[in-house]
Formats: sequence, structure tokens, C-alpha cells
Amino acid sequence: MAIAAEKIAPEATTSELQKVAALLGGVRVLARSLTSPLDAHELLLRGLPSSALDHLVGHLLIIGKTDSLEKAVGMSLRTWQRRKDTPSKPLSQEQSGRAWKFAEILAKATDIFGSQAEAEQWLERPAIGLDQRRPIDLLGTPVGVELVEDHLDRLEYGVYA
Repeated sequence: MAIAAEKIAPEATTSELQKVAALLGGVRVLARSLTSPLDAHELLLRGLPSSALDHLVGHLLIIGKTDSLEKAVGMSLRTWQRRKDTPSKPLSQEQSGRAWKFAEILAKATDIFGSQAEAEQWLERPAIGLDQRRPIDLLGTPVGVELVEDHLDRLEYGVYA
């Protein structure tokens, strides 16, 4: 059985990578196709193009660009606006990693809730399984990100259904 799981996992990973990449603008913005987690790693090491964050933020349906942007990506609205003036300058590794992680969580929540709008609403609402904290408020630290990911896993498997 372990062999079958190993064969399925890379396909699932590729599908997840494509969903995250799409939220960040896809091949058009990222200037490359991501076929493995190592491709994503290399991209983040070099820094995402500023336009990837612009694409992600520009395609949010519910989440506002103000405080939520800072909580999710670790960048103030003013810094983001300044970055738009230098679109060729890549994001830092930390900013790239946080933008990627936010896109990853949004993609997973979209799969679980069935639409991006529902996923964004979930991120903005207090969650019982997170001690009545809004998931988006926890994205500022690695531990908070892990809590949100664990909560999404539980929701996916019906633990909090």
C-alpha cells in the first residue's frame, strides 16, 4: 500500500503546486512552470516577482487589501504600494515565502469550501477550532500558520464538521 501512496503523492503535489502558482499569476507572471516542490523552492529563493503579489492581492474577492494584507503576507499596504513602483524588483525570500504560504492556504481552503469567496470568508471569520480567532490573524507566525493548516486538515477530514 505504501507504494501506491508514493505514486499518488507526486501527482497531488503537482496539482497543488499548479493551484498555488495560478493564484500567483501562473506561468505568465512567474515566468516558469512549476513541476515539483524543488521548482517552487528555487523560485522562492530568488524571490517572487512583485507582480505575483499584485496578482494574488488583485484577485482577492472578500479579503481587504489593508490589514489583512499585512497579516497574511507581512507587508504593509504602503510598502506594497511602493513595490508597485518597482515591478522588476523581486520580493525578499521572507516576503516570497509568506506570499506563497498565503496562496497555499487559500488554495487549500478553496478546495475544502468549494469556492474562493467561501475560503476568504472562512479566513476572515472567528473559528471555533482556533479558539475563536480569525485564521487570517494567525498567519503572521510559523506557529500560527501551522495551526491554520492543521485546522484546515481537520475540516477536510470532517473532524469539525
